[in-house]
Amino acid sequence: MKKSIVILLLATLFIGCKNDKKTEGTESMETSSDVVEMAGNFMYYEDSAVFQTKSELYGVVPNEKLDDLILQSETLKNEPSDEVAVVLKVKKSKKPEDEEGWENRIEIIEIIKVSKSNQENSDIIKLGIPEEVQ
Repeated sequence: MKKSIVILLLATLFIGCKNDKKTEGTESMETSSDVVEMAGNFMYYEDSAVFQTKSELYGVVPNEKLDDLILQSETLKNEPSDEVAVVLKVKKSKKPEDEEGWENRIEIIEIIKVSKSNQENSDIIKLGIPEEVQ
């Protein structure tokens, strides 16, 4: 009876440890620089590129794809500070400790879609006198 309890205990311990290692490996792969598809709003204004999802803000790492996105977005903007809706394939990363900027970063790998953003649902507050009043 004692042998069967010891064997059962060892089997449980072995299986439990085996599953923990798989979970740790999966988590480390997810936090590495895997390519993911993300949808959100993009804004480029005065040399700052920002990508915003419903829950996060990301600084955009300068590269050739960012230059392409800036060109595509300019034709859809009414004002320099307007956002455009985008779907991108990106690599996520964290900001190095010794640099300034957004905590979270993305590097654009592929531009999937660029379209006008719905400005009515925008959280941007614009200061100034409305054109109808002038």
